Amino acid sequence: MQSSRRDFVKGLTAASALLATQSVAKPFHIIRDLKKISPNDKIRIATIGMGIQGNYDTQAALRNPEVELVAVADLYSGRLEHARTAFGQQLFTTRDYREILARPDVDAVLVVTPDHWHDHITIAALKAGKHVYCEKPMVQHLNEGKAVIDAWKKSGKTMQVGSQRISSASFQEAKRLIQAGEIGAINYIESNNDRFNAIGAWNYSVPPDASPQTVDWDRFLGDAPKRPFDPIRFFRWRNFKDYGTGVAGDLFVHLITGVHYVTNTLGPTRIYSSGNLAYWKEHRDVPDVMTSIMDYPKTEQHEAFQMVLRVNFANAGKISNVTRIIGNEGTVEFSENNLILTKKKLPIAPGYGNYDSFFTFTEDVQKKFVEEYDAKYPPETRKAEPVKEVKFEAPKDDDAHAKHFGDFFANVRAGSQGTIEDPVFGFRAAAPVLACNESYFENKVIHWDPVTMTQKNPAAPKPKASPGKKPNPAKKAVTVAKKS
Repeated sequence: MQSSRRDFVKGLTAASALLATQSVAKPFHIIRDLKKISPNDKIRIATIGMGIQGNYDTQAALRNPEVELVAVADLYSGRLEHARTAFGQQLFTTRDYREILARPDVDAVLVVTPDHWHDHITIAALKAGKHVYCEKPMVQHLNEGKAVIDAWKKSGKTMQVGSQRISSASFQEAKRLIQAGEIGAINYIESNNDRFNAIGAWNYSVPPDASPQTVDWDRFLGDAPKRPFDPIRFFRWRNFKDYGTGVAGDLFVHLITGVHYVTNTLGPTRIYSSGNLAYWKEHRDVPDVMTSIMDYPKTEQHEAFQMVLRVNFANAGKISNVTRIIGNEGTVEFSENNLILTKKKLPIAPGYGNYDSFFTFTEDVQKKFVEEYDAKYPPETRKAEPVKEVKFEAPKDDDAHAKHFGDFFANVRAGSQGTIEDPVFGFRAAAPVLACNESYFENKVIHWDPVTMTQKNPAAPKPKASPGKKPNPAKKAVTVAKKS
């Protein structure tokens, strides 16, 4: 019989408490009260999940001064051996992340696991008194976000969500230009992230020694459906909705995070997705082509706009992955490393002639029209400003990944919960992504409240009374009496 998610979480809590009391480490309530890190101390980190992104995240974190890696956890023994080779034989390694949370020498953890473990480990780490850097998307399902936010607020610890592109110089310049009103009122945003290669489509290499002996398969499954050991599912977990969040959770989340950062928006109210599994059909149950349309309401920060996102893993044509923010006075087109601002304002006078109804008027009416037009629009209103193009390239040494960690570590040192991508921001970016998946798999429009961060259901029509039937006062009186 498959255990429920609630039973699974209860089991995690009980196991975590048992480990804490039986370990040589101090109980969690003492760990949570460890002294603040002084500016002269190193921040001691541990990475939970040493796959592709786990290694890249660890390397980026260590590019910040006064940061030390003391422990790692992974469910494949080969990655633990690799970690000791790459980061030092003195490294503490384990298959059980709870052993890391019980260690008093760990100040902060990097949660770089498959998506279905993000909320479990993040909440456990915060309760254990650890600062948390959690990879995007922050959670796998819409109903998991608020629990993470609550745990973060109660912990008093620093938490950063890992969509590092917003820490790049290009994204920061895009934000400056948008906030300065350089393109006028935003009305439309489009962004894409296409690929056409096997590794880009998540068909990662599977080690020949993968087996139930080298992989902790049961722990990997967690609260996902139980099934026999399958190395494809373990090493290519992004291809399966049981463990990942598909193209939306891997790639849309970067695009949405960037747009939210640049525009200061809280999120969309309406999300619809369409797509299919077009090319990479073996060993996956998530689409490789997806397009999503999102409606963003008017706020104090911006006018209402529409955003269209696309991922195509079978794009054999020319690929140009950019985000384009379009306003009524210009456009900002940017990627992680460069940006182009194009300013183009219309003249006040609308003009007449050419493909216009003017030529269909009689001669007398044309003369009268011109007289009125000349009186209303003097010459200076008939010329548009010259088109202006400004290009920006990020500095050669711009390291968005290390800078994103730098913001996290600076707030850890300051004892602050304010980061560039805290859990509230992280969930507001993740929620539209998760809604994209729900829309795709359930073939429906998702309605979302970005302020309260809750899913909405359009008001159902009230049932009409049957013709000819009148209310029964006696029945109503009995109902009221029962309630009393």
